Amino acid sequence: MQTVLIVVHLIIVLALIGVVLLQRSEGGLGLGGGGGTQGFMTGRGQANALTRATAILAALFFTTSMILAIMSHRGAGPRSIFDGAGTKAPAGQTAPAGNVLDQLRQQQGDAPATQTPAQTPAAPAAPAAPAAPQSR
Repeated sequence: MQTVLIVVHLIIVLALIGVVLLQRSEGGLGLGGGGGTQGFMTGRGQANALTRATAILAALFFTTSMILAIMSHRGAGPRSIFDGAGTKAPAGQTAPAGNVLDQLRQQQGDAPATQTPAQTPAAPAAPAAPAAPQSR
């Protein structure tokens, strides 16, 4: 569906570019404007038709742009860890703990989510003193 809409959007864009280039410019002649009275549409009739076509194509362009933006937004996944916090755990894993910090630790593999403060390991031992430099 999105591909079809993109193709329609591109056709509208090309038509809009063509219609805008066919209009007369303020200072003289545009690409489509001839100086004579020959041709299918001349003068005021051409200006009114091209103006109306530009307005219709611009409205279609705006509409298809908005629809494409909405469609692309709906297909995107959650951008925040809070959006995915209510999801179930994959098979073989325990359900995530209540707070976000425990969930992050569990995802990183630092500590299990069900660990209580009484079960936390003792502080690591102080690092050994550096060895004294040896002289030759």
